[in-house]
Amino acid sequence: MIVHSKEVYIPLNMNQSPFNVGLAIELPELSHPQVQNLVQRHGLSWTGEQVEKLMEMVGGHPYLVRMALYKIARAEMTLEELLRIAPTEEGLYCEHLRRHLLNLEENQELLLAMKQVVTANEPVRIDTGTAFKLRSMGLVKVKSNDVLPLCDLYRQYFRDRLRVN
Repeated sequence: MIVHSKEVYIPLNMNQSPFNVGLAIELPELSHPQVQNLVQRHGLSWTGEQVEKLMEMVGGHPYLVRMALYKIARAEMTLEELLRIAPTEEGLYCEHLRRHLLNLEENQELLLAMKQVVTANEPVRIDTGTAFKLRSMGLVKVKSNDVLPLCDLYRQYFRDRLRVN
């Protein structure tokens, strides 16, 4: 089994596997019941509303959910603290967000498209190749032929850091 992160986009021939083996299987976002199960496994007694608040911020992104639950279960922060500072340089996700920001800043096309995506309050249509790259980086999700930020964490952080009003 070969596993790789979607965090960094490396231009590759789309018609050929870089490993010449295997079938790509995309890890889907976690559902509300799956997140609720993880909450319980972390020894937390949350209401459905608390699970919903976490998911409003990070969606069902497995890594982001796991990081949040780990820190909260260890009593390093509360859900309220996490939600307040999550999209900031002080937040739990600052390194993760900063890596994405640096990657966007290295590619003007991706940077401009991400600005357009986080500015809109509904899914937007962008160039297919650009949408593919942003999706490959894990920053957006596709809805029909349009894209929207994968989660509110990305919308809030990139609106601020890309100087979008």
